Amino acid sequence: MFLPLKDMNPTSHKPIVTYSLLAANVAVFLYQLSIGPEVNNAFVASYGAIPFEITRATDLVGETQIGLPLIHTPGPHPIFLTLLTSMFIHGGFMHLLGNMLFLWIFGNNIEDILGPLKFVVFYLAAGLAAHALHIASDPSSTIPTVGASGAISGLLAGYLIAFPRARILTLVFLGFFVRTALLPAAFVIIYWFIIQFIFGLASLGGIAQGGVAWFAHVGGFLAGLALIYLMAGRTISWLRRGGGAIE
Repeated sequence: MFLPLKDMNPTSHKPIVTYSLLAANVAVFLYQLSIGPEVNNAFVASYGAIPFEITRATDLVGETQIGLPLIHTPGPHPIFLTLLTSMFIHGGFMHLLGNMLFLWIFGNNIEDILGPLKFVVFYLAAGLAAHALHIASDPSSTIPTVGASGAISGLLAGYLIAFPRARILTLVFLGFFVRTALLPAAFVIIYWFIIQFIFGLASLGGIAQGGVAWFAHVGGFLAGLALIYLMAGRTISWLRRGGGAIE
């Protein structure tokens, strides 16, 4: 098992959007803590993306859990907007910490080669693609999907294509032994994707194992592979020819 800690890949510009996304996610999580568990549950149900609501354009009034009675009514709140709002909500401190660590490590370099505006489009598009595959895998689910991991999965894909040889300082877990190692980004990211894909296949036909929307990660990653070529193909070719810092 591996846990990336930081990359050895400097940027040429200050990653303002990456910082802003980090701040926005932390601010929303602090708000979730401030409103208490019961109100937070309602907040997550209202602003998390629920596949049943999205596929049927219907609002679920009541407990959004399988097996409990639900009232289906035309959605008074913007149901499809939850595809965006859900990207800024997290289910707990470790959920937030893991996502923000990956955003911190991989986001700044993608912003560096795309620029702020394209980076926003890339991030949100990857997040929407993540939702699309997750919903397709379980369209009747009434469980809210929350978290930035789908969009961040797209960043990992972009990083894999743009900087496959970049070195990642990584915690390596070998049974009871833990050590750090500098590993190629390609190795770390491909290993990560294989894990997501395997658990995604294992989750087919039911609720995602461990409450994780594995196919959201897969969907965001696949979208990132396409988006990075679409939005930065020339820059990537230049980097592979040995180009210097991004101006």
